[in-house]
Amino acid sequence: MLPSLEGIRAVYFIGIGGIGMSALARYFLSRGVRVSGYDRTATDLTQALVREGIDVQYSDEDNLPQDVDLVVYTPAVPAGQPSLEYYRGKNYRVVKRSDVLQAISASTFNICVGGTHGKTTISTMTAHILRDSGYGCNAFLGGISVNYGTNFWSSEHAVAVIEADEYDRSFLKLSPDIAIITSMDADHLDIYGDERSLQDAFVGFGNRLKEGGLLLSKFGLKRIGEVKASRKRTYSVQNDAADIFALNIKMENGGYRYDVRNGESLIEDVSLRIGGMHNIENSLVAIAAAQSVGIEDEAIRAAVASFKGVKRRFEYIIAPQAKQDGAHTQPVLIDDYAHHPEELRALLTGVRSLFPQRRITVVFQPHLYSRTRDLAEGFAQSLSLADRVLLLPIYPAREQPLPGVTSALLLDGVAIEDKLLLTKEGLLNWMGEHAPRIDREFGEVIVMAGAGDIDTLVTPVKQLIEKAW
Repeated sequence: MLPSLEGIRAVYFIGIGGIGMSALARYFLSRGVRVSGYDRTATDLTQALVREGIDVQYSDEDNLPQDVDLVVYTPAVPAGQPSLEYYRGKNYRVVKRSDVLQAISASTFNICVGGTHGKTTISTMTAHILRDSGYGCNAFLGGISVNYGTNFWSSEHAVAVIEADEYDRSFLKLSPDIAIITSMDADHLDIYGDERSLQDAFVGFGNRLKEGGLLLSKFGLKRIGEVKASRKRTYSVQNDAADIFALNIKMENGGYRYDVRNGESLIEDVSLRIGGMHNIENSLVAIAAAQSVGIEDEAIRAAVASFKGVKRRFEYIIAPQAKQDGAHTQPVLIDDYAHHPEELRALLTGVRSLFPQRRITVVFQPHLYSRTRDLAEGFAQSLSLADRVLLLPIYPAREQPLPGVTSALLLDGVAIEDKLLLTKEGLLNWMGEHAPRIDREFGEVIVMAGAGDIDTLVTPVKQLIEKAW
């Protein structure tokens, strides 16, 4: 049943520090609602919410607010979580995050971006183009836009760009006018059981398109033909068998310049200032979505050129510098959220294409015991694309340990010799010793990847590199 959001004066979020939950918290705050919530630990995101006027607590048992009209929880919280049990026991209105997003989007024109990877960058870029061009939109994103420093913004225009989350089948409550499907690779098998069930859900998501809606999908996706959309277009980075593709790609200063073909339309000289060939592909579908709502090519070109990316998506922490005559080649440090084998493959392939002469070191923190177990072979193959692999312990998130599942499971499968298991402290010690020895002629690219708390190590690693240089 669709929850009514009318007359709500106070909302409490259980798991407020989650990226999707925090966007909804910001939505309610923007509407003058009193917002508070709980999360396990303080993070940069929860601290930002506090600065914006949201009360965040880190104890889940004491001082729970009584005067709340709605309690929202993320399905990532474990069963029996004390505050969730308390509010349910007291018969408060308790709903999932997806129920609230369904209610918010019930009366808007929705661009919904789904896929096992790529959806955060595409949704953020699409929302940026709509905002930068003056068209306007409401944005509910799964990452922090570097341009605006947030994962939510509002607009008087009744258009919403929504990152459609497949976890817990949440995206099956959305009703897209434009549905984007980037990928259907095996993931969240703790929820779906097998890859086919996951694909079933994506077909179901596509079939939630409103009558006359537009489906934009990655060229070659299995089972996309089962989506009953009357309007379908495909995209691919360079395959001209797709409806939308790039041509005349040139690399420049860690980014790209290229043309975009969308049927009869050609946008020339698009400049994308973030790395990774996969981000060119991401831009194609964002551009196509913007064109479909009538935004002019010149406004799209200007918006893409000004797009600074998403925090932790091929984010340059130490950016590449143009080398001066006789100067050393500075190291590059990249932070990325990649936590699936295909994301890692795209990330490391992109790094290799941009920096073909440099040694590539990847620091990876596996996320979830179940994902590590289910996709171990794929992780090992992707990690083997680097020259050196440093593995941190598995970040458990919502899970309990599984027998025999550790980062060593991945290390054993990595096909290169230069590989190590390190604790977080061990990584900083290693980096302190390694940074002064980085090759000064060709340089090195250090990639830090994972969806856990590896991001807390990025600044210390940056400081160690800068101290050595």
